[in-house]
Amino acid sequence: MLAITGATGHLGRATIEALLPKVAANQIVALVRDPQKATDLSEQGVQVRVGDYDDVASLVAAFQGVEKVLLISGDDLEKRTQQHKNVIDAAKQAGVKHVIYTSVLNPSRDSHFTASPSHVATEEYLRGSGLTYTLFRNTLYLDFVPMFLGQDAVPSGKIYSAAGDGKVTYALRNEIAEALANVLTSSGHENQTYDIAPAPAYSMQEIAATLSGVVGKPVEYVSISSADMAAGMRQHQVPEPVVTMMVGLSEAMRANEFNHPSDAFEKLLGRKSTDVKTFLTSVYGK
Repeated sequence: MLAITGATGHLGRATIEALLPKVAANQIVALVRDPQKATDLSEQGVQVRVGDYDDVASLVAAFQGVEKVLLISGDDLEKRTQQHKNVIDAAKQAGVKHVIYTSVLNPSRDSHFTASPSHVATEEYLRGSGLTYTLFRNTLYLDFVPMFLGQDAVPSGKIYSAAGDGKVTYALRNEIAEALANVLTSSGHENQTYDIAPAPAYSMQEIAATLSGVVGKPVEYVSISSADMAAGMRQHQVPEPVVTMMVGLSEAMRANEFNHPSDAFEKLLGRKSTDVKTFLTSVYGK
């Protein structure tokens, strides 16, 4: 059996959808906190089990009979390192053989991106656990590009960002889910680390130029400082932890922390991944 943590989140659901054509539904365990949010999964025959990241015993019970666990990184930045350790400990106690973990591209304790240090800690803990592991070091989601551009990008013809001239690789979330499903249902991935970062990497200026071509009107990239970005977000009453994370993410982009292209993703997918132009056309094309 295969267990998916965070099964009601975007990546978890997409991975289960990618698994359903490959394995019997009753061989998939969807780990959730609230089973009411997963009734559609149980109706398809998926085993929905309740597990609390803060309660190792509940996780051990949920992992009974499971061979592989997909540990999708949690969204509680303060607690998630311990939560990830709890999942790994529970997997080991329950007799799980293999844990696949969704990390971040180029993880570092010194990263500008505030989520990165917890990925480093989780990777180290998983490697030292004695369990077979696979690390998916995911770059930024292509799905987030419209958020980076802002809702006024096309009407105003301007994109404001603190990413400077830094370049970023992007991957579509549903295609990451597909690659995860491929790894979960095949061998040869034991103790491997994959950089999920398809070439090419793009600067915000290049994305602006691509968007211009898609919408048929000029779109200009305006580079701003981190301080100006933070001030603008605060004017819109964005919560301070989100301001800190988004400014840090922009600084990581500026520092080329996500500019590490690899062919691993497309090998796992078995085809070319969706590129920025194709994605922007699907979102903004007429």
